[in-house]
Amino acid sequence: MITVEEAESIIMAQVSDYGAEIVPFEMALGRILAENIKADRDLPPFNRVTMDGIAINYEAIENGISTFRIKATQAAGDEPAHINEPAECIEIMTGAMLPASADTVIRYEDLELRAGLATLVTNGIKRGQNIHYKGNDKKQDELVAREGQVVTPAIISLIASVGETELRVKKLPRVVILSSGDELVEIDQTPSPYQIRMSNSYTMKAVLKQHNLEADKLHLPDDPEIIKNKLKNCLENYDVLLLSGGVSMGKFDHIPRALEALQVHTLFHKVQQRPGKPFWFGKHENGALVFAFPGNPVATFMCVYRYFLPWLKATLNMQTEPPLQAVLDSRLSFNYPLKYFLQVKLYYNEYCQLMAAPVEGNGSGDFANLADTGAFMELPLEKNEFKRGEVFKIWPFDNRL
Repeated sequence: MITVEEAESIIMAQVSDYGAEIVPFEMALGRILAENIKADRDLPPFNRVTMDGIAINYEAIENGISTFRIKATQAAGDEPAHINEPAECIEIMTGAMLPASADTVIRYEDLELRAGLATLVTNGIKRGQNIHYKGNDKKQDELVAREGQVVTPAIISLIASVGETELRVKKLPRVVILSSGDELVEIDQTPSPYQIRMSNSYTMKAVLKQHNLEADKLHLPDDPEIIKNKLKNCLENYDVLLLSGGVSMGKFDHIPRALEALQVHTLFHKVQQRPGKPFWFGKHENGALVFAFPGNPVATFMCVYRYFLPWLKATLNMQTEPPLQAVLDSRLSFNYPLKYFLQVKLYYNEYCQLMAAPVEGNGSGDFANLADTGAFMELPLEKNEFKRGEVFKIWPFDNRL
C-alpha cells in the first residue's frame, strides 16, 4: 500500500500530450488554448468616446468659452467629424471615434442643450476626460490570451475582437467510463431488493462534462470472459479507462486479473487513504491508462477529483493555481493509519476566511451526503487529532467556489 503522495507522483508521471486540433472559435468555450493569441491591431483601435455628450477642444474652456455650437452629430461607427472653431463642438455618442480636432468629451448630464447650442452647467471639466485611448488595453502584437488558458466567455470576446475565426486547442483524451457488477441495473429499471441503480458512471460522466470532456459509458457484468473481451476492445480504442468497482478483494472482483492478462502493467494497487483505499492504477503496453476506482460512490467521487482531474489538467498543459486551503471550524479525531478525505461544507466567516465545516456521513457508500457538502478536506496521515482553526488543503467539487 502506497501513500497519497506516492500515488499522485506515479499518476503525474504518466502525463501525456494528445496533440492539438483546430476548432471554430465559437465552439471553443471550455477548451484549452494550444497557441498564443496576439492583437492584430491596437485595442482599442482608436481614441474611443466613453460617454454620450459633446466633443470639444479643451483650449476653449481655458479661454473661458462655456457655450458651444453643435456643428455635427457623430454616432459610433461614423467617420469622424471635425471642429474648426474653438466655440464649436461635435455631439457624439459612446463608442464613436474621437475627432482629431477634439481632446475632451463632456457628458450630457453636465450640459444644457437648446437651439443647436450646448452650454456647460457645471465646473470641474478636465482635459482628456471620458476617452478610452488607442492602445490603452493592448498594443498591436501583444498577447491577449496565452497557451494553457481555458477559453472563457471573456477570452471568446477577445478572440473575436482580434479577428481569429479558428483556434488551436489541446486535443482531449478519448475516455470511456466502465461500471461493473451484476448488482447494478440501469436507472430506468426497477431494481430487485438485492440490486441498486448504477450511479457512479453517471456521476463521473457529469464531472468530466463540466470539464468539457464527453466520455463514453459501458457496463461490465460479472463474467470474466466478457470483462476481458470488453476491456480488450476499450484498451484498443480509448486513451483512458475509468472504472468503478471490481478492484477490491471480493470473489467476483475479476477486473485486476483481466487487466493483467491483457498486458496492463499494475503501477499501484491500494492507497493509504479513506475513502478509496482499493484504488488501482495501471498502464497498457500501448500507452492507455486505467484508473480503477473502488465502487463505493464517495470513494469514486473523491478519486476523480483528487487524481484524475489533476492528471487531465496537466495533460492539457492547463494553467493551474495551487490547491485551495480552508480553515477547519471544529475539532476532529481520526484514529486510523490513513489519510482522511473529510467531506466539508464551505463558507466564509465574518473575516472573509474560507471555513470548512465537517459533515461526517455513514462511510464511503453514503453518497447522499455529497449533495450537502462542497469539498473534500485532505487531512494529514501523520496526525490523528485535528484542531479548530488549523488550515488544510481542500479539493472543491462545488463549481460556485
